Amino acid sequence: MMEITTENFLLIGAILLFVAVLAGKVAYRLGTPALLLFLGVGIFFGYEILSFNSPELTQFMGMIALSIILFSGGMDTKFSDIKPVLLPGITLATVGVLLTAFILGGFIYGISPWLGVGLSFPVALLLASTMASTDSASVFSILRTKKQGLNENLRPLLELESGSNDPVAYILVVLLVTILSPNKQEAGIGMSIILFIVQMVVGAAAGYGFGKAAVWTINKINMTNASLYSVLLLAFVFLTFSFTTLVQGNGFLAVYIAGLVVGNCKIVHKRTVVTFFDGVTWLVQIIMFIMLGLLVDVKLLMEPSTLLLGVVTALFMTFVARPVAVLLSMAPFRKFSKKARMYVSWVGLRGAVPIIFATYPLVDQVPHADLIFNVVFIVTIISLTLQGTTVSGMANSLGVARKERESSFGDAFQDRMKSEFTEVDVNELMLAPGNTLKQIDLPQHTLVIMVCRDGDYFVPQGDTELVVGDKLLILSDRNEELQAHYKELGLDEVIKF
Repeated sequence: MMEITTENFLLIGAILLFVAVLAGKVAYRLGTPALLLFLGVGIFFGYEILSFNSPELTQFMGMIALSIILFSGGMDTKFSDIKPVLLPGITLATVGVLLTAFILGGFIYGISPWLGVGLSFPVALLLASTMASTDSASVFSILRTKKQGLNENLRPLLELESGSNDPVAYILVVLLVTILSPNKQEAGIGMSIILFIVQMVVGAAAGYGFGKAAVWTINKINMTNASLYSVLLLAFVFLTFSFTTLVQGNGFLAVYIAGLVVGNCKIVHKRTVVTFFDGVTWLVQIIMFIMLGLLVDVKLLMEPSTLLLGVVTALFMTFVARPVAVLLSMAPFRKFSKKARMYVSWVGLRGAVPIIFATYPLVDQVPHADLIFNVVFIVTIISLTLQGTTVSGMANSLGVARKERESSFGDAFQDRMKSEFTEVDVNELMLAPGNTLKQIDLPQHTLVIMVCRDGDYFVPQGDTELVVGDKLLILSDRNEELQAHYKELGLDEVIKF
């Protein structure tokens, strides 16, 4: 196998990204989650071509990727959408995770001796805890790629749950690793409960604080290069995660809440920032899934006992543990129909997060760490295959789907629209026929859609009076004719968009 060296790092990385992007296109046509094929690319290259075995690096890259994914997911979520489902979403993200972990952990503890891999209850609970939360990357990616419309506020509920349930699973994993690791001291139950409360409270407070600080800074800093606003916000993402973790808060919760705050506030150059984070989110998802695929040992993965435990665990979690946890968690919320509850239990996708959590036992040399990692990997593949490919089909079968309205102009602004935007300053020659908008001589199929005057913006009417120095945003289908007209008016400094 080829070793990843400094000399061939960029070449290998470029090939992997290129193949992954092509796999994503194939996945879209086949109706398969792209993230599953990203994993497949990593497994293939790791088994056939490359030699990669660094759970520490994978864990580090996973933390960076999850920070960006959670922040981007929060930024794309409107608070007005999640407000009606805030309480059930939080309940699923906390109580639901705990119930899933203990139900699944008890099952694994009971079944493992029959499969020849007898596990103690703490190890079984650790294995279950790594898989207890739904994966934000998978849920955000699949729901938004498929543009799946859902009734009963199910989409914001699922996105809220997947974006905010990682902290509880993370704390469970860290606690159990601390108990089981030969290199660490055992933590008491009381201290663990205090740690959980502190992490959640500090994480929420830090996320809100950093989110507000990011909004204030971006709106006040006044940089001439619009691209730097995206870089500045990315710095805030890493600052939020690292500082929150440093003060014993939960960084994952903090970046998600910070994203919610930023996304629901007005910031300058927001379109540029959102576009930047969409691209970076896809990049880190691809890198993260490829690295996770590279890390897996196919020979260990295909051992009969490991494979059987993984398959049985996946089926039990999908058809028993997750549904029971969802039904119990959502029992107090009567407004959701039975079919809606069934759909929520079905869209409990597992993805990169469980695999990243499974690297913690590897790094800390917990007993059965290799088994835990491989079982989690098998469960993730089954979840993405079984549940990920049926997100739309199950919604239609249960009658909770609706057709999501798509913008007719979104792509037109970027690709197919022949009209062009231009910006010009009003001069005296332009106002010679009169000083109202309707008196200005412009070509047909040309509209003045906005006026900027002394920093104030407004949409003009025909009788709007213009003054020299006003800046006009003009949309026209007659671009060549308009450019010639600008020259006749002595308008040499024309800004094109």
